[in-house]
Amino acid sequence: MQKTLSSDKKTLGQAINNDLAALRDLQKLSDENGQLKDENQSLKNRIAWFENQMFGQKSEKRQIDNPYQGNLLDEPTQTAIEVEPKQKKDNNHQRGKAPKSRPDDCVTDSGLRFGKEVPVKIIEVTPAELQGKDADQWEVIGTKVSRKLAKLPASYVVLEYHLPVLKKKATDELKTTLMPEQVLEGSIADVSLVAGLLTDKFLYHLPLHRQHQKIQQAGITLARPSLTNWTQRAIELLRPIVEAQLVNVLQSKVLAMDETPIKAGRKQKGKMKSAYFWPVYGDDHEVVFTYSASRGKQHIIDTLENEFSGTLVTDGYAAYARYVEKTEGITHAQ
Repeated sequence: MQKTLSSDKKTLGQAINNDLAALRDLQKLSDENGQLKDENQSLKNRIAWFENQMFGQKSEKRQIDNPYQGNLLDEPTQTAIEVEPKQKKDNNHQRGKAPKSRPDDCVTDSGLRFGKEVPVKIIEVTPAELQGKDADQWEVIGTKVSRKLAKLPASYVVLEYHLPVLKKKATDELKTTLMPEQVLEGSIADVSLVAGLLTDKFLYHLPLHRQHQKIQQAGITLARPSLTNWTQRAIELLRPIVEAQLVNVLQSKVLAMDETPIKAGRKQKGKMKSAYFWPVYGDDHEVVFTYSASRGKQHIIDTLENEFSGTLVTDGYAAYARYVEKTEGITHAQ
């Protein structure tokens, strides 16, 4: 009896020790689980922060959530697509693709559009069937037209004027026929060349030295300063037009004026001078770009004084306000 009691105590003690060990393991697992949860939440917070940096709104304005806007990192969801019932084809109709809808000014079905001013070069194609000993077995019943857009290299031509030298029979007086009037007198440049120089430089931003290279590649030898000289002379011929346009703009009741920096003129090797365009915008939607080497108030005085009265619309540059303060008949608006 005593041995049995001692054995039961020993068994009970071992069971208690096992339970305590299990409780310690359970507590350890619970601690590890809590730690993993904290780490998991921390990682979620970091991912959410990176998502906001990459795809979130950066503005401090009030954010308005769009319930229809999905998240790029969410699991993709499948949207049910409504399938329209197929309609039976009517075999009585002609099979094939429907013609594309083209605008009225579309010359060809491939989308090539051009105006009447564009020259068209017609190329006659002779088929192989119409050549050789069997050509008499074929006849042409129609012509199919196919158009391609091509580019011709820029060409220059020399205009050679033949001026008759006359002699009056009665008096043996010699007289040479005069040249037709030219835009640039005494120059070898025709008006078409001068117009092309200005168009390429100021409309298509092709510098004069590039144009000089094109002329040389066409086999013509010219000094580069000649192009600069022709451009300057042509600009002087256009100056009265610009001045007349400026006079018309300054008669507006509401005038907008601004200044914008540009690079003009060489300051030193590798560096350009700073200058300013002062665009003036009038009631008739005309814009004149006046020029000044500085941003000073003097250019405003030179442009507007005794020429404009009305409302002057500008930005917050103080020179405009100072000019308006000392000038009668002008209202300043910003």
